[in-house]
Amino acid sequence: MKRILTLVAAALMLASCNHDKPAADTTTTTDYSKVQIPQFDADSAYGYVAAQLEFGYRTPGSKGQEQCAQYLAKTMERWCDEVMVQDFNTTLWNDNVVKGKNIIASLDPENQHRILIAAHWDSRLWADHDPDPANHKKPIPGANDGASGVAAIMEMARVMSQDRPGVGIDFIFFDVEDQGAPEWADCDKDDTWCKGSQYWAMNPHKPYYKAIYGVLFDMVGSANPRFTKEEVSMYFASNIMNKYWNVAASMGMGNIFVDQKSPSILDDHLYINQNTHIPTIDIVQNTPDCSFYPYWHTMGDDLDKIDRNSLKAVAEVTMKAIYGDYPRE
Repeated sequence: MKRILTLVAAALMLASCNHDKPAADTTTTTDYSKVQIPQFDADSAYGYVAAQLEFGYRTPGSKGQEQCAQYLAKTMERWCDEVMVQDFNTTLWNDNVVKGKNIIASLDPENQHRILIAAHWDSRLWADHDPDPANHKKPIPGANDGASGVAAIMEMARVMSQDRPGVGIDFIFFDVEDQGAPEWADCDKDDTWCKGSQYWAMNPHKPYYKAIYGVLFDMVGSANPRFTKEEVSMYFASNIMNKYWNVAASMGMGNIFVDQKSPSILDDHLYINQNTHIPTIDIVQNTPDCSFYPYWHTMGDDLDKIDRNSLKAVAEVTMKAIYGDYPRE
């Protein structure tokens, strides 16, 4: 993931020419703070972060990629009704062709009304933002940038499978998200990031797949979580983003889900919005005066940077919104 410059500006301009802007946020009488949700176990979620890191680097073509993909699919099979691995080939910024694996797990697949919850599970091959130049061509651990979002979703899948909302849920782990052109490369190619979501958005796991909306988790496990209203999310799905931030405020989390607009970023939600027209928001770390969070794309993005309570906060806001709008049947 990287800050968007001309790529997203062009995408938003194209969208404004071809599609109506999303409807304004609507008021609701639901008191989300009182909505009962399954009990999210923060220690369990933290354990899923650690388990992913035990496979080492989850980079294209690595042993860690293969082993972690098997672990994620088999674990999600314990809780979900359907799990599939979507294999694909893609070309990186340096023209290397690599294999990717998107993992899709579904609750109540027969329900035509669905919500999509996603994260990327690969770790970056290059620590190009590390303060030590000697590390710029080394792979990062990817604890927060990748594993945190996946871990929060895994624990959500576990507890939601035991106490299901009145809507179908699709959990998607995108691969080859974080292999975009490194800072040290002489490369100005567009779309070198988010390869898994680009592929899925053009080749959904089910023909004519639709969801009411989508939520993307990215870097949701830092010790000082701060999520703002990112521009792409607000353009395509302002009503969903405003709803989630209002839910958080009702739960006393206004200091985490900050009511502040922030610049657009290149992340998986762009391609979901642009190619599937499923309104999708990005819940992503936004730290003032630095890129996302201090250890972004560095060797320091390790397990010791993960805060259990941050994983829980994001998951609980998401579940409050879902169970509040789609009560148990």
